[in-house]
Amino acid sequence: MARISGVDIPKQKRGVVSLTYIYGVGRSRAKDILAAANVDENKKVNEWNDDEIGRIRDAVSAFKIEGELRSETQLNIKRLMDIGSFRGIRHRIGLPLRGQRTKNNSRTRKGKRKTVANKKKVTK
Repeated sequence: MARISGVDIPKQKRGVVSLTYIYGVGRSRAKDILAAANVDENKKVNEWNDDEIGRIRDAVSAFKIEGELRSETQLNIKRLMDIGSFRGIRHRIGLPLRGQRTKNNSRTRKGKRKTVANKKKVTK
């Protein structure tokens, strides 16, 4: 496995696909990185030589990825929560932020269902 910016990328896959294993690198950014490094995007990772890997590392370092990007995202969420914006409040209570309905769906954000028992009637 080649190691780029602290991530082991798979050897048997094409360069474009394997670079997407890095947080913050999708298909289009992977293509840009390989173009900047002058590496064929259809070439598999195990066919890369040391010179190409070095150029790819330099091209990747120009972008904000992995830990730096994760921490920036968390700081943005924390800022929203601190200023008390609508999105920050939704983050705090674990509900969807972008206007989705929550009566029936949104199980991903709300978590496993919590059953609430009915109130018992008083008998005389």
